[in-house]
Amino acid sequence: MSIQTPPTPNQEAQAMLDCLRQAVAKTLDRKRRLGQYAVLRSEGEPIAVGEDAPVELKARKVSQE
Repeated sequence: MSIQTPPTPNQEAQAMLDCLRQAVAKTLDRKRRLGQYAVLRSEGEPIAVGEDAPVELKARKVSQE
């Protein structure tokens, strides 16, 4: 059995990945400060995070815990 390590992205791909991560973090922080909910995926299912999240998506999150 051989242990496989994930490939290391080249410098350009890493820069793109870092930019995307920063944009997502910035957007999620903005939505949190505005009091808006965000839809994320957890274990392949959509869940809503935030005070005004739709009840049906919040219910999925609670039932999974």
